[in-house]
Amino acid sequence: MTTSNQLNRSLGLRLVIVMVIGNIIGSGVYKKVAPMTAELHSSGWVLICWILGGVITLFGALSNAEVAGLLADTGGEYAYYKKIYNRFFAYLYGWSQFTVIQTAAISSLAYVFAQSLNSVGSLPPLLAAYADFNIGGVFYPFVDFQVKLTAIILILLLTWLNTKGIRAGTGVSTGILVLVFIGIFIIIFFGLGSSSGAGLRNITLATPATNPITISAIFTALLSAFWAYQGWAAIGFVGGEIKEPNRTIPRGIAIGVLTVIGLYLLVNATYLSLLPVPALEQIHTAGNKIAAIEAVRSFWGEKGVLFISVLILLTTLGCTNATILASCRTYFAMAREGLFFSKAAHLNQHQAPANSLWFQCIWACLLVLSGSFDQLTDMIIFAVFIFYGATTLGVFILRRTMPNAYRPYKVWGYPVVPAFMILFCAFLVVNTVFARPREAVFGVVLMLTGIPFYLYFVRNLSVSKND
Repeated sequence: MTTSNQLNRSLGLRLVIVMVIGNIIGSGVYKKVAPMTAELHSSGWVLICWILGGVITLFGALSNAEVAGLLADTGGEYAYYKKIYNRFFAYLYGWSQFTVIQTAAISSLAYVFAQSLNSVGSLPPLLAAYADFNIGGVFYPFVDFQVKLTAIILILLLTWLNTKGIRAGTGVSTGILVLVFIGIFIIIFFGLGSSSGAGLRNITLATPATNPITISAIFTALLSAFWAYQGWAAIGFVGGEIKEPNRTIPRGIAIGVLTVIGLYLLVNATYLSLLPVPALEQIHTAGNKIAAIEAVRSFWGEKGVLFISVLILLTTLGCTNATILASCRTYFAMAREGLFFSKAAHLNQHQAPANSLWFQCIWACLLVLSGSFDQLTDMIIFAVFIFYGATTLGVFILRRTMPNAYRPYKVWGYPVVPAFMILFCAFLVVNTVFARPREAVFGVVLMLTGIPFYLYFVRNLSVSKND
């Protein structure tokens, strides 16, 4: 039985940093170097895109930190947008989190977990006779169904764990994150010291004459990099459970993002030093291979494959858990205001938004069946950068509408840094429409399905007030 309708403020700076890093480091650190190489055909340009992606992410994080420091509350951007823009835009963001951004992130992470488990020990095929069944020639729900079913089971189990309270969820994330850092640094140490491959000489800016570097190719490759950096903003979703959120959230975001940038540069330089460009392109073409596994195989053989597969299992387990934990708080905040299904506003005996967690779980499980890993992640990045731009624009709006408000943190490089971030977000969204039209269309359609639901929720609110 619920004893209170308020969330407990129990998270300090250490756990905030853990949650920021835990929400970021997932599948991208192992998989995304391959599609980036297939797009750019140059190891040097791939590393430049990792750096560029990190810098842009940091610009966005610093801009977000000013808004979070000023307006910190449960729901993250949903709470911010109500004050910056209006209720409808805030709702559309929250609905997009539910239909596209966070639930698809959970699905993608769980899918890579299942792929890694399959590489450790082959999962028995399931419903193989229905592999050709499709919806509109786009969705093939029963392809690799044994992998998809494993992903669904993981989502169910972690959702159940997080109904036990936020301390239980963050405790699991902390333990997993320590093991992940140890594992990644082992790869970096032995990989860079290995005699396999050409070493750092593999990293060059040279490109084939038939595939010159273009602006569009860079932005398309950045979709992959941004997936790997995606997740830092999720800390805002649990603002109502953080001690001194106006100070703690900006510090946690900055420390967490800077840590991840450094780690990504080291580990991707390791992959690129071990595997030549053609090998990485073949890994991407194969579709069922993971670049990190092949890199470790090159210097540790099959024993290395087991090691990296277990590490990927741990990483995606931790990131899936962190994403499930944080994301449902947005729908909880919406439901408390009558803009989401009313049952999602209830807390259980552990002061956890259990119903919100289960709504999120059901949709994430359906998305597991809907598409491939890269399709889902490109759709997420297209949608999320619309809102990253909106949050950054909020820095300018709040400086004008709340000029005298106390700001525990002000974005470095204002107004250049937030202005650059806004322009970059706009260009990336437009480029995705042309470079990945299917993912862009699916993302927009899922976001816009929120409009009839908004009208329904608002009508119910009006009826309740009249009663």
